[in-house]
Amino acid sequence: MKKILYLLLLISALASAQMPNISTVWLNNSMPYTGTIGDQKEVMKIMVEISEQNRKNDQEYFLSGYSVVENTNTKFEGKLKITKYKNGKKRSSIFGEYQFAEEPNGKHSGILKGKFIYTFMWNAKTQKIEKQYLQFIGDWASYDGSLTYKTNWKN
Repeated sequence: MKKILYLLLLISALASAQMPNISTVWLNNSMPYTGTIGDQKEVMKIMVEISEQNRKNDQEYFLSGYSVVENTNTKFEGKLKITKYKNGKKRSSIFGEYQFAEEPNGKHSGILKGKFIYTFMWNAKTQKIEKQYLQFIGDWASYDGSLTYKTNWKN
């Protein structure tokens, strides 16, 4: 009987554990992410202006901002979802998926979709995150399906 009681207590503790709100991480200190798009490695910048944790699912974040490729500036909004957390002694990692929909305002607007990895070190003395690295690897596809490009951007 005691084993069942302890098991139920453990399950309830795990169920009530909540992911801390790390929505400021995705804002990248108000700096754009930089990277490339396509085989020609055109310069791509992503600026996240709003980042909010989903109140119903603490593993999801709602993001909005804009992307810039050449002279094309397109607003987007979408979701980022944490799928795995790996806590290390020196370096920790968070893995996940993202999907951002750009405003449908022409041939060069579409969906950004892929995976991300966020690695960081926790300084126990200062109680702060240090040496952050965030990378997004995925694809961009136009709404009409005529264009698809590989993307890679990071902080």
